[in-house]
Amino acid sequence: MWKEIPVPFYLSVYFFEVINPDEILKGEKPLVQERGPYVYREFRHKTNITFNDNDTVSFREHRSFQFQPDRSRGDESDYIVLPNILVLGAATMMEHRPTSLKLLMTLAFSTLGQRAFMNRTVGEVMWGYEDPLVNLLNKYFPDMLPVKGKFGLFVKMNNSDSEVFTVFTGVQNFSRIHLVDKWNGLSKVSYWNSEGCNMINGTSGQMWPPFMTPESSLEFYSPEACRSMKLIYKEPGVYEGIPIYRFVAPKTLFANGSVYPPNEGFCPCLESGIQNMSTCRFHAPLFLSHPHFYNADPVLTQAVLGLHPNPEEHALFLDIHPVTGIPMNCSVKLQLSLYIKAVRGIGQTGKIEPVVLPLLWFGQSGAMEGAPLRTFYTQLVLLPLVLHYAQYVLLALGGALLLVPVVYQVRSQERCYLFWSGGKKGSEDKEAIQAYSESLMKPAAKGTVLQEARL
Repeated sequence: MWKEIPVPFYLSVYFFEVINPDEILKGEKPLVQERGPYVYREFRHKTNITFNDNDTVSFREHRSFQFQPDRSRGDESDYIVLPNILVLGAATMMEHRPTSLKLLMTLAFSTLGQRAFMNRTVGEVMWGYEDPLVNLLNKYFPDMLPVKGKFGLFVKMNNSDSEVFTVFTGVQNFSRIHLVDKWNGLSKVSYWNSEGCNMINGTSGQMWPPFMTPESSLEFYSPEACRSMKLIYKEPGVYEGIPIYRFVAPKTLFANGSVYPPNEGFCPCLESGIQNMSTCRFHAPLFLSHPHFYNADPVLTQAVLGLHPNPEEHALFLDIHPVTGIPMNCSVKLQLSLYIKAVRGIGQTGKIEPVVLPLLWFGQSGAMEGAPLRTFYTQLVLLPLVLHYAQYVLLALGGALLLVPVVYQVRSQERCYLFWSGGKKGSEDKEAIQAYSESLMKPAAKGTVLQEARL
């Protein structure tokens, strides 16, 4: 199960379509409309598994996605108006460059027909599209983009292997099972500005050490977020007859340094509730948060029309079987946003007011079901329950068996008492008692002695 995860995972993507792109260029407030979900079945299996001498195992995880039309509200061929990440992202990154360079970029954008907003299909935005601007940026700014061919938000995730995780097996120290030892050979990253924020803590996000308590927390390292995250215990529950603990994100997960000082290392920050991803995303002005800016500063929601945060739809959770540390049901929801603004010298940005504009939010969900769920329930819930009650049945049976010789002994003593108290009986009883006493006084017959010896 660890190598070939039997739980079906689904990636649900919701896009924020821009309704008024022309008005935004004139300085008006953005208006967005949520489109989706566009659902993909996610397949995972571990490759290059290598057991090391220091109680660790190294592996990569291969991932692929398959579109699920029956679960989706729309098709991959749907066109959606979104911010042109390449144009607006590059413009913000060029803000403090010489004016001559910015004018040259404006000319290049115009020549290539690039505008601040684009109308692309869902499939193109997800898995990449050919764009001459990518070749131009790679030629003159080779370190600006992480891709060399097609550009897409999930282009590096499909039919690809993850980075190398090295985790503890727990053979020598059971308390360290599943904990990450190294990621890509590193025990800490260098994206952030503090030692605590750069630490690689917790597991790889698939299993946790067993025997959890309400005081436990779920910590894991996310390569996509470039950081470790910690979830906190909320409440106990039951999933398909299996007892679980529910863990949720604390309100401080994406808080800025002024609200939650330990997060100061993730800054420079804007409003609280969004994490600046620029240092680990090639300095592009991207931000990570909960969907619809849930748990974030209300200023962010008020700056964009069409957002409606609520905990039922936008909070993330993991339901964990506390005895084994295995997830039974999970739903991790995150939003990706782009900081846009007018940049003097780049005409394509017009008069855009500074705003953190949501691009999309996605939920990765998985729930144990079918044969694995039945096996899990039988072996880890039903069987322990049977054994739990069986111990009381066995104790009762053992007590009953212990009473047998006690009762027999008590009855034997009663018979002896009645026998030797024959003086109070009638004449016939006295004669019987007397005859029995005389028989005891006679020497035992030879055959009787031999029989007793054999016994």
